[in-house]
Amino acid sequence: MRRSIHSPATKKVPTMTHWKMLLLAGTAALAPLSLHAAAPKEAPVAEVMTADVPVEIPDPAYVDPMSPEGKAAAKAKMQKELDEAIKLVEKIFGTDKLAPVPPAQLALAQQTTGALVPPGSLEKMMDNLYGKLLRGMLGEFGGMSDLMLSYKTGVDNDKIAALDAPTKEKIADLFDPHRKAREEKIMTNIKPIVSEVLRDFEAPMRDGMAKAFARKFSADQLNQMNGFFATPAGSAYAGEWMALQVDPEIILAILRSVPPMADKWIDRAPELEAKFKDDLPKEKQMADLSDAELTTLAGLMKVDVQQLKEQRDLYKSVDDAAMEAGEAADAAADAAADDTMGGEYAGYDRSNWSDADREKVEALEAAASQATAAAHQAEAEAAANASKKLGLPDPDAAE
Repeated sequence: MRRSIHSPATKKVPTMTHWKMLLLAGTAALAPLSLHAAAPKEAPVAEVMTADVPVEIPDPAYVDPMSPEGKAAAKAKMQKELDEAIKLVEKIFGTDKLAPVPPAQLALAQQTTGALVPPGSLEKMMDNLYGKLLRGMLGEFGGMSDLMLSYKTGVDNDKIAALDAPTKEKIADLFDPHRKAREEKIMTNIKPIVSEVLRDFEAPMRDGMAKAFARKFSADQLNQMNGFFATPAGSAYAGEWMALQVDPEIILAILRSVPPMADKWIDRAPELEAKFKDDLPKEKQMADLSDAELTTLAGLMKVDVQQLKEQRDLYKSVDDAAMEAGEAADAAADAAADDTMGGEYAGYDRSNWSDADREKVEALEAAASQATAAAHQAEAEAAANASKKLGLPDPDAAE
């Protein structure tokens, strides 16, 4: 069974969070004093100490995600998953097999990307969003938007929309007179972190762009670009092109173009459905393969043919059980269709069934449930075998 460091776990006892442990410890320290003060003086101490207080025992394997150990484990897990993702991307795009870029070509491209992504470019781009979009979102969801006021008060949205802005502000101030200060606190504390992250991101972004530019453009083309970026107009363009990608006017233009694009897909759905209607034979599954095909498959995969036959028989049993259960359910529905009571099918009421019919349906339902469980188990085993073959971590291994 997997256990995440992000989820407190206990062994055979309910979960206990960190703050509950502190609360229990404080209660244990104060309880004798408070009970002693409240109890009659002749009450023996043993009676106080034997109070039936449920105690939760924390799992010693649990790691607080906010502790140094928990943070280190989370970072290590993230790095491991990221390394695996990088390997997968390299494999898909074949970047790990690319020839090295000639140094002279790379130097030209580095000059180009240095102009296109000067220090502070990403921060300027984010400021377009951060300074405008984030503030707008805080205003909309922070208290005085029609939506939030309607949500808080239960008053119809149309009535709130008819109010003027000063009135809405007074209403919002009733709920949170410090909302503007709260918004400023969010902006003030988030921006430095965002800026720091973006500054860290710029250098590797420039390096990646330089390699891509060096492969995509010739030395002559890169020289021409660099010459343009050295001019006042080129320099102005290079300094603004990233920030302009998230300019509000561009964002609005994109949003306004969405309905026409969606209309095309909606209008052409019947046409596409007809074109993609599959008139070819269906793909074979394990259950469809003959003994001869299994023998061929075993030879190609270099595995024992008996292993494949067992897998095929398992899939067949799952399919057969599911089909039988479906047929039984259809038969019960058909029988119930002729017997209505109060506008509902009385035939679905199992108390009206014969013992033989009920036992048959329940047996088939149990068989379908077992077959489904077997299918999940087979799927997990197949995934583990594939992962082992590909040299990947076992997907069900404990982390």
